[in-house]
This record gives sequence, structure tokens and C-alpha cells, in this order.
Amino acid sequence: MIDMDTPYQARRGGRAAAARPRRTGLRLLVCLLLAALLCAPGAAAAPAPHPMTAGTPTAAATARWGDRRLDEAAFLTTHNSFTNYEDSRWSSVNQSESVRAQLDNGVRGLSLDTHWYEHSTWLCVISFGSDCYPSDVYLCHGDCKTFAGATYALPRQSFHGTMQTVVDFLAAHPQEFVTVFLEDYASADQLRQSLGRVRGLDQLLFRPDAWGVRQHGWPKVADLVTAGKRLLVFSDRSDREQLGVMYDRSWTVANYWSLGDTGDDLACVTRWPDVPLDRQEPGFRRLFTMSHHRNLPTVLTAALDNGAKLRNRVAGQCRTAAGGRTPNFVSVDFHRLSDGSGHTPASIVAELNAGP
Repeated sequence: MIDMDTPYQARRGGRAAAARPRRTGLRLLVCLLLAALLCAPGAAAAPAPHPMTAGTPTAAATARWGDRRLDEAAFLTTHNSFTNYEDSRWSSVNQSESVRAQLDNGVRGLSLDTHWYEHSTWLCVISFGSDCYPSDVYLCHGDCKTFAGATYALPRQSFHGTMQTVVDFLAAHPQEFVTVFLEDYASADQLRQSLGRVRGLDQLLFRPDAWGVRQHGWPKVADLVTAGKRLLVFSDRSDREQLGVMYDRSWTVANYWSLGDTGDDLACVTRWPDVPLDRQEPGFRRLFTMSHHRNLPTVLTAALDNGAKLRNRVAGQCRTAAGGRTPNFVSVDFHRLSDGSGHTPASIVAELNAGP
């Protein structure tokens, strides 16, 4: 039997074989032309970007913070940040916004009161199931079981949940630095368990002791941001520095927190008799926390206190009392309120950062 396709296939194969050398030669010619173009003068590969070129983490941090060291930067801070109208049902508050909203609106220092709450079946029953919370560290303003809305509020605000809010904010804002101040009534072990549940905390935590701050001084904020160390935590308890929670009396100076009932106690005196505001130490300068709020906060008194009075007190009393040291943390109630003078806590902090 004769295969009628064989002659056709042979002819087709012959043409294909003949075309291969021509195609191969064409490819070689194209490659040679491209090589000549790539190697021509002016066609060299672009150099690798310099580490400080715009768009790199270091350049972005420097653009945000300049050359200021941490002890040269000022941060808007809220007093009793957790007692607010949005995070829980408090009857008496120091702030009007949630912790996350405070951060979104420029607050970079938060003060929190930590307490251990032991689960109470009795509270669970009498609240018809609305207060059935497990034992944990919560944010309370006194005992966590005494007066709902006053010493604690529902829903209960867990410490680790609030710290997760801070960490999540920092993850979304990679150029920002936040400091948390703890009025601490939990044990070190209870605090350790709570902090251990905060995702991403360890990577962000700045430890001045590990950075040799006492020997070398405070680093630039831009360097901390670039290194990813953007969260500093202080406590008024000294037995938890192994957790990365610094003892405030070892690292800061602070004025007595109250302006008095009538708001006219403007003198800046130390909060701790053994740590004067103007304390000097060789090679080391403490951070300065300046509190400016009354015994009982109201929106009216905060508005009266938060404008020109705050600005004048920084310049006239507190900076002088601290030996010329500018406040690093300016702590107020109802941080968005002011007296109509054109000065607000945020603008005053911005002035401090713009100064020499």
C-alpha cells in the first residue's frame, strides 16, 4: 500500500529544515543588536538606590522626625485614656473618644490603670449575663467590682485588648511612636500573661536598658522608627523591667498631676520627692512627663485649662522648674477641647517640636 502523505511530509520537513538556519541566524542578529544597545555609552544599568533616597524607611523616618532625639521630642498624651464614652459605658470620663480614635487624632501617649479582676459568678448572675468576664488584667479606675460606670465599666476593657489596639495602630502607621504609662495594680506575672497575648508586641517594644541609653543617651526617634522599635511602656512598679516595661522613676521626671479643684495650682512641683524635676545625671537626661489636669475632669474645666493656660504654664512654670527641660509628654483631659485662644494641646505640642 502506498502512503500518499509521505511525499508531502518529506517536502514539508525539507522546507522546515532549510528554514531553521535562517531563523537561527536572525535570532543571533537580534541578540547582537540588543547587546550592542545595552552596552552602549549612557545605556548602563541604573545604580542601586542610596539608603537615604526618598522612599526608603530611613529617609521616611528622617522626613517625619528630623534629627530629634527621643528626649528632644514632645508627644500629646491623654490622662486616663481608657475612661471615655466610646470604648465602654463610663459615667465619668477623662476623654470623649476611644483609644483608637485618640491615636488617629494625634495622641501619642496613653495612660492606663491596670487591675487584676477575678471572675465573679455573683456579678454574672445579677447582671443577667452581661458581666460574665474571665479572670484577667482589665482597665479599671479603682476596684474592678465596686461601682459599674465609676470604678469599672461594661463592657470590661481588657489590658491586652487595648494594647493590641496600640500595636495595630502602629502596624498601620509605620512612622509613628507611642508611649504607654501604666498605673499598675496587677502583679508582674499577671502582666506578663496579659502582654504575652498581644500579637506583634515584642517586635515593637523599645527597651532603653537594652539600648544602653544611660551610657549613650537617647537615640534619635528616626533611628527607633527605622529599627521598628516604636513602643515604649512605663510602669509605676519597679519589678517588671524584665518584661520590657520600664520603671518610670528610673527613666523620667514628672510633676504632681493635679491643678487642684479650681484649676489655679499652676506651680510645677515634682511628683516624687526623691526625683526632683531638675535632676541632673552624668551623660543621661530623663524624659519629662508634664501633667495638666484637675482632680475632677469636666468638659468645661478642660476647655478652660487646655489653651493659653497650658501654653503659659509650659513656658512660665514647668520648663523653669525642670531646669530648662521641655516637656516630652504633655498630659491633658479631653485633649480636643480648648479655650478659643487659638492654642490647643495639639498645637502647643507642635510648637514644642518646632522649637530649638
